Amino acid sequence: MTRRKFLAGTAAGAGAISRASAAGPLDEACALIERATSSGEVSAAALYVRKAGVTLSRGFGKAGPDTVFLLASITKPMTVTAVLALSDRGRVSVEDPVRKYLPEFAGGDRDSVTVRHLLTHTSGLPDMLADNTDLRKRHAPLKDFVAGACKTPLLFKPGTQVKYQSMGILLAAEIVERVSSMPLRAFLEKEVFTPLGMPHTSLGIGRYKIADTAQCQVPSDDDWNWNSEYWRNLGAPWGGAHSNAPEVAKFLDAFLHPGGRAVKRETAASMIVNQSRLKDPWGFGWMLKPGTFGKRCSGSTFGHYGSTGTVAWADPKSGTVCVLLTTKPADQSRAGLLGPVSDLVSA
Repeated sequence: MTRRKFLAGTAAGAGAISRASAAGPLDEACALIERATSSGEVSAAALYVRKAGVTLSRGFGKAGPDTVFLLASITKPMTVTAVLALSDRGRVSVEDPVRKYLPEFAGGDRDSVTVRHLLTHTSGLPDMLADNTDLRKRHAPLKDFVAGACKTPLLFKPGTQVKYQSMGILLAAEIVERVSSMPLRAFLEKEVFTPLGMPHTSLGIGRYKIADTAQCQVPSDDDWNWNSEYWRNLGAPWGGAHSNAPEVAKFLDAFLHPGGRAVKRETAASMIVNQSRLKDPWGFGWMLKPGTFGKRCSGSTFGHYGSTGTVAWADPKSGTVCVLLTTKPADQSRAGLLGPVSDLVSA
């Protein structure tokens, strides 16, 4: 039987790796995060790793191992899972044109955009709308973003390029709501988070108070930033989910070891192989491009980054799972923390 140890802290900064059980790279990873939080560079972080029979769950700085963070784009594969749960029931087909479900998304090349294109970043839709900042400043509801996404010009002919597109995920979420007659946050709770044993995960802030969650390190001089009531409650399907590191690991496990709970086993397996039909690989909602995560990850590794300073990945070849949630935006922490920790975990 594989030896397995559970190492978890119960308070911020608690937890350790014994050198007898997981010496070397994981110690180095923890030391790197500890230096970042001790210096004040990063306010809070939580690391969950499962590798070679050892499980590490630890909080750093102002976070405990179970502290809830704003996940940002790790939300995207959650939204895609909701779409494919409906596909499993025969209520949505990934090969259908989007206009079948969203009649207002029509005309020109929009007519050839399929659900597959939305789920693989090949639709031609932009990442953000041209008036994205104005929408957020006026606390626009999601329906206003949907209306804009249905009218915005496509950047290229659908299916010919891979270009990251949060607005494609938004329209995929709108399909879920119209087909299921449920708000996406309610659908995810019932059909994805509850079956996977993720009670502390929600789209939007859910039952939590913002003060009880990790606070993103962003300026507080406006009322629409990542820590605002508006953004935390909006439930953006491309970046508005909240969770803790152990539960994000459970979500990864649903694809690493499919159990048929949120989606069928074969559907889960299909989500972590190239579905873009292009050389630039994307699964259904998951990043797949080799080299995206740890340097020693296998070519079958899948995962996602989040702009709030988060990363989650799993390597089917080694069975390694890694979740690092931080409060320092990814454009400031990916090179110095998210990437190096992933490199150490994959070593």
